[in-house]
Amino acid sequence: VMSNLWQKSYLKNLQIHGSLSFRQRRQRSYTSPNSARNDMGAKKTIPSVENVYTVAGHWVECALRKDDSLFTPGKPIWSPALLQELRSHFLERPDLGGGGFYDKLRQQLEDCSPEAYQLMAEALFVQFLIIWHGQMGQDAKRSQVERVLSWGAPVSGIPDHLAVGLTPGIAASMALALGRPYQVGYILEFVEQWKTHPADALEERLVDPWAFKDFVEGLTLPSPLFDGKSNAASSQREAILHLVHHNTFEGIVSAQQKLQISRAEAFSPFLTEEIEDVDRRLERIRQGLEAQRGEDFDFHDPNIKAMWDPANRPETAGERTPEPRPRPPKDLETVARRLYLPSGFLNSVSDLLEDKKQVIFQGPPGTGKTYVARVLAQTLAESDERVTLVQLHPSYAYEDFVQGFRPTLNAGQTGFERVNGPLVLAAERARKEPNAKHFLVIDEINRGNVAKVFGELYFLLEYRNENVRLQYHGEEDEPFSLPGNLYIIGTMNTADRSIALVDLALRRRFYFVDFHPDKEPIKGLLLRWLSDNVPEMDWVADVVDRANQKLRDRHAAIGPSYFMKSHLDDDAVESIWQHSILPYVEERLFGENISLSEFDLYQLL
Repeated sequence: VMSNLWQKSYLKNLQIHGSLSFRQRRQRSYTSPNSARNDMGAKKTIPSVENVYTVAGHWVECALRKDDSLFTPGKPIWSPALLQELRSHFLERPDLGGGGFYDKLRQQLEDCSPEAYQLMAEALFVQFLIIWHGQMGQDAKRSQVERVLSWGAPVSGIPDHLAVGLTPGIAASMALALGRPYQVGYILEFVEQWKTHPADALEERLVDPWAFKDFVEGLTLPSPLFDGKSNAASSQREAILHLVHHNTFEGIVSAQQKLQISRAEAFSPFLTEEIEDVDRRLERIRQGLEAQRGEDFDFHDPNIKAMWDPANRPETAGERTPEPRPRPPKDLETVARRLYLPSGFLNSVSDLLEDKKQVIFQGPPGTGKTYVARVLAQTLAESDERVTLVQLHPSYAYEDFVQGFRPTLNAGQTGFERVNGPLVLAAERARKEPNAKHFLVIDEINRGNVAKVFGELYFLLEYRNENVRLQYHGEEDEPFSLPGNLYIIGTMNTADRSIALVDLALRRRFYFVDFHPDKEPIKGLLLRWLSDNVPEMDWVADVVDRANQKLRDRHAAIGPSYFMKSHLDDDAVESIWQHSILPYVEERLFGENISLSEFDLYQLL
């Protein structure tokens, strides 16, 4: 058994995101590239992947050709009756109770027959076959399967000749490791629907990989477990294809990654005809690469990965080209859809602005307050030039925000001149275009000393039709007022303990809109975004929800913005969690009787 440190190093060296070299591993065992040795001085060897395919073949025989059992051959475990029992207890009763996956599962399976417990344990076993042992070791897999057996199954353990198939696994995927309810649920849905077809049709699919794929793609997921989360098991779908027909389908469980490889310009010479199916394209690309390089290669070998993943090319690694900002549409419903916000939300904020002229978005960091404020302002103003953005901070003063004197040097003589701040400048621009809407977006409004920064603005926010003399106005200056077409959107971070909340006088002058992950408009936003953009990473939304439940303080919740990245993958999630989420959680837990270990990514099952 490899040490965790060596496993981590090995995975990183291969730059794995969705698969390992299954064709290589099928032919031989691996030894550490660093010649790592165990305590006895012998080289550490990764077991042959042939173990996985042998056991997967046993599962095909007992579950797909028969109603038999993996653990107790001759006993009908993968039967329609027991599958229906798990449907009623598990698929139809998602997220029962609190706690992690196994706490909920035990509640869901209460009153099940002993054979149903065994079927659930065998389904877990099948799900574990695909997971690379550097991510979840054989002992951990075995103990979790046997934990379920201990709840009431007629058998207590996994036969040794099957347990060897739990290592080395095929794919390192956090979706497989953390989205367990959906992955196991998919296996149960798949087999139950499989058994509704005649035997000759099933045999054809076991012989013909493409007929098998047609069946898999035609599956429906009608159970409540998958309500609104139809993409949550996309990784398991790819895993099933590979486990049953590993000589045809790549050991890649990321559908997005498969698509990226199949569309890579570097591989276009191998695609001499139009092929729509992604797996057929990959098959043709592999044939072309094998002719050039031989059979012993993997799409995640660094030199090959550089051909389909621009981020891994030496000349582009680390570079990020800014995307051009789209012209904001006028229709707020269209904007809301683009921002994955509930229908009607932006219209309601627009109504608040019309009524009081100023609103504040408040909530924890990472909930999109500033981004939504800017997009809404640009949309309503119909021009970026009509939007002024300013960010307050502890050293920000009235002279910076409204108006003040600045030192000057004129013809060698020092002096002072009065300079208008962003508030006065925005008001002047708005006054010149009375028929257009102008916006002042004040980010982090409570990081400054608001009473000092705003000065006379406190009065003008409430009485838009009144005039006042500003602090640095002279007798010759015209009184100042806030034009009715100047709107103000502020954002306020409610999680930062180092800053004060705004005082009651300011609260009376603003409408406040909550941006909290446990209520609309932010509730469900991350899942909606992931489902549309990186569906195989849907499980991240569940992990974030579980972490927020443990934090308890809604003002300290983890916002969705951390993970709304177009190139999100397992490595990115792990890096974000390690370097952004955990430091933030650690600060929030100061003085609390909660251990940071509870927020370990792999503990949030």
